[in-house]
Amino acid sequence: MLEILKAKQLYAELSKCELWLDEMKFLGHVISVEGIVVDLAKVESVLQWECPRTVTNIKSFVGLAGYYRRFIEGFSKIVAPLTQLSRKEQPFIWTDAFEQSFDELKRRLTTSPVLVLPDSGEPFGVYCDASHQGLGCVLMQNRKVVAYASRKLKNHERNYPTHDLELAAVVFALKIWRHYLYGARFSVFSDHKSLKYLFDQKELNMRQRRWMEFLKDYDFQLMYHPGKANVVADALSRKSIHMSSMMVKELELVEKFRDLNLCVELAQDHISCGMITITSEFLRQVGQK
Repeated sequence: MLEILKAKQLYAELSKCELWLDEMKFLGHVISVEGIVVDLAKVESVLQWECPRTVTNIKSFVGLAGYYRRFIEGFSKIVAPLTQLSRKEQPFIWTDAFEQSFDELKRRLTTSPVLVLPDSGEPFGVYCDASHQGLGCVLMQNRKVVAYASRKLKNHERNYPTHDLELAAVVFALKIWRHYLYGARFSVFSDHKSLKYLFDQKELNMRQRRWMEFLKDYDFQLMYHPGKANVVADALSRKSIHMSSMMVKELELVEKFRDLNLCVELAQDHISCGMITITSEFLRQVGQK
């Protein structure tokens, strides 16, 4: 970073710089050598979010969740009921389906995985999937997740045949991650076999031709891969899930200690918390010698 600033003749105010940090907070994220996670403060606000009672409450929660949609696989499918309830023509009647969507979104946000930082020197893998509910894709490097993306189908897209839906998912992924993929060599994986032979087909409809022209801007290999879901699931390492769970547990413990109103006393050789005293065995042995 310092070399880049020097090369571009840019100057930074030393008093406003923090150097040699193990991790840093930036725009609601915590960035470290391990990757990117949701800021602990945001996780706490999600845990404390009460059940929405108005359309305004729903929009506020969906807005917060949407900011972290890159951490949530299948985000558009999970949030769909809440989005539907926030429409003007929709009467506000809170049902079990909306409750389930709200709880699932909270759970996903508070147990979100660690996303790795993209490395321009490593090849990307794009896993795409489509259904009549929406489009979903995952950007990966070295079998680790860089980002998730998904969206609902538009009204006219619901009439697409399966072949076109799968192709639409590929186009969607390449558009949203153009800044990562353009100019790079990468692989696209789909569980629809016919897409593998797409470039050899002579008879294409106008929509397919338009998409084909768009795809020609990218250098990629389209590959058939059954069971994409298993590959994506394996990418969420145990360490990532464990770190997210620790964040949630830590918040729960903090709340319990607040309720107990315990007084903590710090001394040179021990720590007293209420009626509990914690001493260091190492310090005691040194004192005896």
